[in-house]
Amino acid sequence: MAAMELPFSKSEYDRRLALTRKGMEAYGLDALVVTSPAGMNWLTGYDGWSFYVDQAVIVTGDGMPYWWGRLMDANGARRTAFLDDDHILFYADRYIQADGIHPMDDLAEKLAGLALDKARIGVEMNAYYYSAAGHAALLKGLPSATIKDGSGLVDWQRVVKSDEEISFMRKAAQISNRVMTHAMEIAEPGMKKNRFVGELMKTAITGVDDIWGDYPAIMPLLPSGPDASAPHLTWSGDEFRTGEATFIEQAGCYRRYHAPLSRTVFFGKPPQYMTDAAEALVAGLNAGIEAARAGNRAGDIAAALEKELWKVGIERPNRCGYATGLAYPPDWGEHTVSIRTIDETVLKPGMTLHFMPGLWMDDWGLEITETILITENGPAEALCRVERKLFVKD
Repeated sequence: MAAMELPFSKSEYDRRLALTRKGMEAYGLDALVVTSPAGMNWLTGYDGWSFYVDQAVIVTGDGMPYWWGRLMDANGARRTAFLDDDHILFYADRYIQADGIHPMDDLAEKLAGLALDKARIGVEMNAYYYSAAGHAALLKGLPSATIKDGSGLVDWQRVVKSDEEISFMRKAAQISNRVMTHAMEIAEPGMKKNRFVGELMKTAITGVDDIWGDYPAIMPLLPSGPDASAPHLTWSGDEFRTGEATFIEQAGCYRRYHAPLSRTVFFGKPPQYMTDAAEALVAGLNAGIEAARAGNRAGDIAAALEKELWKVGIERPNRCGYATGLAYPPDWGEHTVSIRTIDETVLKPGMTLHFMPGLWMDDWGLEITETILITENGPAEALCRVERKLFVKD
């Protein structure tokens, strides 16, 4: 079965495998079991909505990696990954949601068949997709192996994007621009939120010209008024109301690459404290982007933001951003760099971060955010092009 055209060049996948094996050597591993769907995609090109069951990519010290998953998804691997057929391993459906057996029982057998029964094997214990039950099954099935935590190993290799990846991020940003511009055009008091989100999602999936939209790792977040004090509420059938602010957090997505972008709209005349907060937030964004230079720390971005917010008496207890890019539900963050004052990560050209200093107060909220790219010289580049301000509509 012929694979679809790969999104990246073979040399790009070779680069990624080389980085991963270098990381494995540093961790003292003979093999790595990657269960994060973003990591699986990054390493092989595999892309399917199959992450609700156990699946993995197995990286050994040399040669082609292996895809392992449910039998019915094996053709998906053949269609989307660059792997040869003998590197696509699968388990029977009898393992799915069954008492007394677990898919990781089969994985243990497959690893033993690859002569890894006594190997040092890394697993992603901190991944969403690696369960305690699965870990127990793997330990039981490989009693002579050394199972070590390899959480973050692949994620940290993904932090600096290649030129090919950055081109995808730019396409995702074009979709974000289109979605947010459309959002501000159609939002009005009395409009039902579910209808509004429907328009946004249609716009996001339609994309821009030949840049088609993929499904995002997080659904649009859309709280209003007092609900906007909570950052992760979605939508309902309620209407937009005059006298309330609503923040819209969404991400254009192209081939799994995300460019998150948030803006806030107020219907009516905003109170002075919200206007002041928005101005300080924009000043903090600008200062943070100026500080987001190669060679500086991730914490320097947060410090620049905080300095501006303190001028209006706002102190944020939360981090104000994170690495972003290739992702699957439930999160578009990469679980590596965090934009907070204690993060000593040195910024490098090619890093992409969602700089998101949201304000979630006792009874109101406000978000103005940017996806930024660390450049070779000078301040970071904001990938999106929507004006940074509190949007006001009557």
